[in-house]
Amino acid sequence: MKIIWLGHSSFRIEIEDQVLLIDPWLRDNPTFPNDSRAQALTGATAILMTHGHSDHVADVPEIAAETGAPVVGVYELVEWMEQTPGVSGIGFGKGGTIRLNDVEVTLLNAQHSSSVLVDGSRRYVGGEAGFMISGEGHTIYVSGDTDVMADMAIFNDLHQPDIGILACGGYFTMDMRRAVYASKKFFYFKTVIPCHYKTFPMLEQSAEILINGLPDVDVVEPEVMRPLEF
Repeated sequence: MKIIWLGHSSFRIEIEDQVLLIDPWLRDNPTFPNDSRAQALTGATAILMTHGHSDHVADVPEIAAETGAPVVGVYELVEWMEQTPGVSGIGFGKGGTIRLNDVEVTLLNAQHSSSVLVDGSRRYVGGEAGFMISGEGHTIYVSGDTDVMADMAIFNDLHQPDIGILACGGYFTMDMRRAVYASKKFFYFKTVIPCHYKTFPMLEQSAEILINGLPDVDVVEPEVMRPLEF
């Protein structure tokens, strides 16, 4: 299994026979090298969306039409995406689980907001979400943009994820200190991968607090387009 950071909150996860793109925001992502676009998208089998904000899904309609990969996420967001010609999707609800061949994907609650900008006005497109992704003997918790939630205890009880991909740059999401709290209080991660940090000046620029706060966990500061293998 490979987890490849595409910068900000975007990931490519190669698991079982699937190539999952998580919130693939590439064009205006200041941390993503434009010459790596083809490499990032090649073989994509599904596009998982946590919510509708532009730094997560602005490129999704184009990528979905180009690759033929279905968009996956909250029903209303998928429904809105399917208005773009060539885009198909799998829309479902929080607590629901779908199978992508041998990979299980469960849609989870998050605490944030979710909207898209249409003709200068905000349109709300269902709720914000996270994912549990299971395959190859691993379960990955993709937090999406969220604060710490008591729901996380339920997520751990039901899914027991060993890998946490946590949005923890602060300002828009929980910060590193709160991510340490969540990891200790609710989970038993073997590996934690921070994201949604370093992209902009208002976000935390280092995962040092996370690394120091979780001495018994392998906290990996990812490098863009460099695979992490499990």
